Amino acid sequence: MEKTPLSEIENRMGKFKEVMSEVDPEWDMAVIFSNINLFYFTGTMQNGMLLIPRDEEPTFWVRRSFQRAQDESFFPDIKQMNSFRDAAKHMSKLPNSIHLETEVVPLALYHRFHKHFPFDDFKPLDSSIASVRSVKSEYELSLMRKSGKIHQHVLEDIVPNILCEGMNEATLASKIFSILIEEGHDAVTRFGMFDTEIVVGHVGFGESSLYPTSFDGASGNYGLSPAAPVLGSRDRKLKKGNLVFADVGCGVDGYNTDKTMTYMFGCSLPQHAIDAHQKCVEIQNEIATMLKPGAIPSDIYRNIMDNLDEEFLENFMGFGKHKVKFLGHGIGLLIDETPVIAEKFDEPIQRGMVFAVEPKKGIKNVGMVGIENTFIVTPNGGECITGTSSGLIPVF
Repeated sequence: MEKTPLSEIENRMGKFKEVMSEVDPEWDMAVIFSNINLFYFTGTMQNGMLLIPRDEEPTFWVRRSFQRAQDESFFPDIKQMNSFRDAAKHMSKLPNSIHLETEVVPLALYHRFHKHFPFDDFKPLDSSIASVRSVKSEYELSLMRKSGKIHQHVLEDIVPNILCEGMNEATLASKIFSILIEEGHDAVTRFGMFDTEIVVGHVGFGESSLYPTSFDGASGNYGLSPAAPVLGSRDRKLKKGNLVFADVGCGVDGYNTDKTMTYMFGCSLPQHAIDAHQKCVEIQNEIATMLKPGAIPSDIYRNIMDNLDEEFLENFMGFGKHKVKFLGHGIGLLIDETPVIAEKFDEPIQRGMVFAVEPKKGIKNVGMVGIENTFIVTPNGGECITGTSSGLIPVF
């Protein structure tokens, strides 16, 4: 069992309190409910709540499973509760205002909590937590590098050897998923975006990768059905001349990397599609050189977009009306973290931040070309941890 070291837990809590005091010097208490943030601050993902007073030590109140929390976590103060009432009995004084995760706490949970903690007001703490989590420690980066090695090996070395004529998209996606797990993937790809469900990623043959979805990304796929728009179509079969598109997540001990790889099956693609793909690779590499401490994400975005001609911009970062307005995103315990390489992200990036950079372009009658890799911000630019292939791997 890989336990989060106590030093990590203590450092994270210390940084969180520093950020909170900068944002709101008068803050009294924060409460955390969500699995991801509980894991980040305690090292375990149990049903409960973490109470963080400004001037006292935090307490992790666990409803289920108290035993597992004790087994998995080095967190100093873990107490058992059957309901919020149990925790409330231990409160000597209730603050007037509490900070909580307004992006993820359901209204019903809020009301159950407020019944026993009748504070007057609440404020959001989502951006403060996101700020702390955006800068990774060496421990966190070591896990992301492990994930990146798995990602590279599976998508660059193994997938070309399992592509075969007549297989359907769902079969390929499930094979990739199974291999990733065998190689060490956590088997879950987590997003912060509300109600987002993805099993392994977007896997598609030909124009399938252009089909729109509700997911906030450049690519798409048909999926299994309207009720399960995931994996890929059972009916869409791989044939000679297809572009194979695989945008797949991987994670080790909670920490994710993101990678997109493309393959030419049976024969080469039209030259205009190859040229568009190569341009996307050049854009990725250019962005990587800018991923240095002090760089501004919105400046990076404008620098790239302002230097692309109108012809290339058509169907860049999507296809038709299904386009996105970013070139990359922060990544860590969630695939979609901040900051984002997009407009309005004007705070300087810091050493230890990690970005998934993903320039892509939809090509009519071909599919989605382009690339995605995961980069660590360093003084020398982005360090790629997910591989070296430029994509469009020929499988002839």
